[in-house]
Amino acid sequence: MEILDAYVLTEPNNQNLLDIFKGEWSSKLPDNCALVTQPGTAQLFEDIRIVWAEKIFGNFTNWEILELGPLEGGHSYMFQARNAKNVISIEANTRAFLKCLCIKEIFKLDRVEFKLGDFVSFLENTNSQYDIVFASGVLYHMEDPIKLLELISKAAQRLFIWTHYYDEDIILNREELRHKFSPLSSGEYNGVSYDYSTQSYKDALAWSGFCGGSQPVSKWLTRGSIIKALKQFGFTDIQINFEQPDHPNGPAFALCGQK
Repeated sequence: MEILDAYVLTEPNNQNLLDIFKGEWSSKLPDNCALVTQPGTAQLFEDIRIVWAEKIFGNFTNWEILELGPLEGGHSYMFQARNAKNVISIEANTRAFLKCLCIKEIFKLDRVEFKLGDFVSFLENTNSQYDIVFASGVLYHMEDPIKLLELISKAAQRLFIWTHYYDEDIILNREELRHKFSPLSSGEYNGVSYDYSTQSYKDALAWSGFCGGSQPVSKWLTRGSIIKALKQFGFTDIQINFEQPDHPNGPAFALCGQK
């Protein structure tokens, strides 16, 4: 690609913003929006998981929300539409961050602040308290997922998590997945014991739209280890939904936790 190929020679419009990342989008824009993201299939701008979380916790109006890993701003868009007072969204992937800025401009998300950087470092160094922490699609990308759960527990009385988890029986029976995972192991963090498998991204790292973790491997906790850790960190009221043991990328579920 020559530098002149980077110029846009059509009249300014919002589709031009999206086409900067043509072929890299994971999210589909709202159905009432004429703009197109490619390939853009995930319904993250009209996500029933967020609708469910609001029913569990109550109205998000005037809430201070901390969002970990906004990806392309779909949930951020939903938080503003539900009248959140302020949304802090932290994204470490530079291309995902720039896509979030495109979405912020297109939809005028004036109550969302996208920050570029590592949310673990942010949580380690903040004294701020939030009405809720949203961690959708990030736990299974972590090298130290138990540490992340502990840090979240210090920042809010409520949390929402959607995550994949390791289930040995399911993974070993999925030919397309099992080569990515190590045998089940046990670990301990600050007195919390847990079971996990180390997952490798392998060929996924070659895609320009890659939106996984910052390292070539991550730890997938077992479902039981996730729930056990949350209870030890004070989230005694846990409600679970969206159980997907047959999810194409590995078993997954969502939960809302309150202290």
